[in-house]
Amino acid sequence: MHRMQVPSPRKMNLCHPFNSSSPDGATYHVVKGTVVISRQHLRSPPGRKTTICLYSSTQFDKNRKKARLSKSASLKNRKKTKHGKTDTFTYHITFHLDMEFGLPGAIVVKNGNKTEFFLKFVSLEVSEDRKIHFDCNSWVYPVKKTNTDRLFFSNTSYLPGKTPLPLQDLRKEELLSLRGNGRGERKTWDRIYDYEYYNDLGSPDKGEDRARPVLGGTTLYPYPRRCRTGRPVSAADGVTETRGNFLNLDYYVPPDDRFSPVKFSEFITSAIQAVIHFVIPEVKSLFQGDINNFRSFEQLKRDLYAEPRHSAAFEMMAMEKLKTIVPDEVYKDVTKSIKKNPAKFPVPQVIAADENAWRTDEEFAREMLAGLNPAVIKCLKVFPPVGVGGRESSITDSHIEGKLEGLTIQRAMDQKRIFILDHHDYLMPYLSRINSQKGVRVYASRTLLFLKDDGTLKPLAIELTLPGEEEQSRVFVPDIPVRALWELAKTFVAVNDSGYHQLISHWLYTHAAVEPFVIATKRQLSAMHPIYKLLDPHFKDTMHINALARSILLNSGGILERTMFPGKYAMELSSKIYTNWRFTEQALPEDLVKRGLAVRDFTQPSGVSLLLEDYPYATDGLDIWVCIKKWVHNYCVRFYPDDMAVISDPELELWYTEIRHVGHGDRREDPHCWLELNSIENLAQTLTTLIWIASALHASVNFGQFAYAGFAPNRPTRCREFIPVENTHEFAELQKDPEKFFFHMVPDRFTTTLGLALIEVLSCHMSDEVYLGQRASAGWTDDGEVLRLFEEFTDDLRRVEKNIKERNKDALLKNRLGPAKVPYTLMYPDTSNTSGKDKGVTGKGIPNSVSI
Repeated sequence: MHRMQVPSPRKMNLCHPFNSSSPDGATYHVVKGTVVISRQHLRSPPGRKTTICLYSSTQFDKNRKKARLSKSASLKNRKKTKHGKTDTFTYHITFHLDMEFGLPGAIVVKNGNKTEFFLKFVSLEVSEDRKIHFDCNSWVYPVKKTNTDRLFFSNTSYLPGKTPLPLQDLRKEELLSLRGNGRGERKTWDRIYDYEYYNDLGSPDKGEDRARPVLGGTTLYPYPRRCRTGRPVSAADGVTETRGNFLNLDYYVPPDDRFSPVKFSEFITSAIQAVIHFVIPEVKSLFQGDINNFRSFEQLKRDLYAEPRHSAAFEMMAMEKLKTIVPDEVYKDVTKSIKKNPAKFPVPQVIAADENAWRTDEEFAREMLAGLNPAVIKCLKVFPPVGVGGRESSITDSHIEGKLEGLTIQRAMDQKRIFILDHHDYLMPYLSRINSQKGVRVYASRTLLFLKDDGTLKPLAIELTLPGEEEQSRVFVPDIPVRALWELAKTFVAVNDSGYHQLISHWLYTHAAVEPFVIATKRQLSAMHPIYKLLDPHFKDTMHINALARSILLNSGGILERTMFPGKYAMELSSKIYTNWRFTEQALPEDLVKRGLAVRDFTQPSGVSLLLEDYPYATDGLDIWVCIKKWVHNYCVRFYPDDMAVISDPELELWYTEIRHVGHGDRREDPHCWLELNSIENLAQTLTTLIWIASALHASVNFGQFAYAGFAPNRPTRCREFIPVENTHEFAELQKDPEKFFFHMVPDRFTTTLGLALIEVLSCHMSDEVYLGQRASAGWTDDGEVLRLFEEFTDDLRRVEKNIKERNKDALLKNRLGPAKVPYTLMYPDTSNTSGKDKGVTGKGIPNSVSI
């Protein structure tokens, strides 16, 4: 059977041990319930003006031709309670149902208060041995604002064709209300999910230099869609959706997709602390005369990571500004937290054990396998490397011969032992424009590496290229007479990789790619749908963090433009790369095969075998992938008995069609971008890929940022000078003082510190994080078999955790720690981290969703 059998209401006692009678002698069932509402940041608790009605799932109202509706009941007997870490109010409620009412399947909540409240759940005792649970976790706004009541279904899952007849119209009407009509300004209380282009990045009213192209909807600038936040505009008319001032936090996000009050306070707190971390060293530099650059590595470490520094005057200024842009209750939480925490950056892991290990060639190469951007390196298939248009690289045999442990170049390639980190082709068309910006000087790069017998990678050569009628390339090798040139070449590679990581691996491939799925799920899958219940935790907070990113990071003049080398061309560049994005290739096994780092092997649970044994990201990632795939497949089989059940699901069909033709509509013409949703296997693969992106892939590229990039020289975000050539004044300066030249070349201290403030915030786990293998509520489903399968999924993840710990202790797996002694834990699920006991910068844990 596809779901648990619900006993017929005629065969079960729907009442408590007593019935009651009305004055006219009629007998009623008495159904008592519990209503739980969050107390946090609640301005006025709901009372008798807030009422609830029940819809029957088994009986029609013959007059209304809809599900039978009970009389309303008011909330009573409010008590202060606690659910987990959440302070709550618990109310009691009583319903008198006529004898033919049947089994409740939905509730209607009417907020008669003046303010909104967060409804956690409603639980009804319908018999001595049965409860019906409504897992709400939703904001309920006053009916005076919304002009409509709120509908919630029970936690029983139904495919559309299996929905009890009385609930079918309710199911359809609820979905229609969530889609809206595509018109009008969004109000805070609106629950509307609609698509829009990225037309809110530019600020043309502030000058021509602040204009940005609209992304999405054209062949010139393809892009995933975002959720519409205001008036509808089209890409064709060139109009942009305006935003408020910098740090404006007052914009529309559908209520149920906003940060919780607790998370919002924590997020603002970490942001303010990061700003304090940023400003205090800058103020200090003014007094010391170090306005532009750090002078040395020692000074950088001393200024940024020394003992706590205090600046009461600045903190007061920052808090006064904050008071004008956040609610009073959030301001109070932030004030308390700021007083408890020191104003300093934590010491990044990459320099914690050994301050100089980051400079070694081995660590430089290891971070391509176990750092914060580990899914770009490829196996080299052709030597010399060939770019777009068939143009060969300037790297020749002479640069790498004799460095391959006795192998010829061809033999090393046949054995899959030469690899490439390629940041060349996608950058070349943009490089002239990027370098025309003030203070930006970067190359496109190719880096060749060799897999040594001990399993580590050795850099062989770096090619740095500038555009022109003929490409201008310079090739650097480790044994170059002036070693400082090789170190600078590695720096330019790190700059390329940093930009690609933040803009593509992190933003485009996780944040932006997931948002259309969130919108389509809300619009096309009922909250009753089993696939909705499967996916819902993997969408938590994604739209809110993306809206924040567009407002603060990605917008014209935003932090990303100010700190990363693509500057004003960053989002346009990401649009060009999206041109070749394929959802099917985001599946980890497919990605590894495409990059030449694995081969098909259907004897393995993942379907592939790694060609690079000591590849921490891939090894741990495949373990996680297998766990997710097993859970998802078993879940799908629970509800879909055969392939025809998948094909004949109308909600699922509309969901997938909308994703392909609207949400990711600019990629609809590529036949290899999507699987056909015509079987249980393809459905499971599609859902596994989506959950992988939202959870493990995002964790792997996000939560290691401060560990590696928190020490800016290891991951600079741009350069201000090219590498000097011999017989020039600049070359003489490099030879005279390589360290001073380095800091003159990399970002100035303002840009460096601003970038650190950003990644400190992004690397933090929040206390309300829900990790892979966890659910926010135990009552998310009433299906005992599904709960058993989920517990099995959690147990599988615990075994992965044990394997990761053992691998990190294995001395033969040198890439697990590397010279910097940073254990690879970015794929460690952290299933025991409940109620936010470990938060902040931990370098481990896989949250369910793209939530920061």
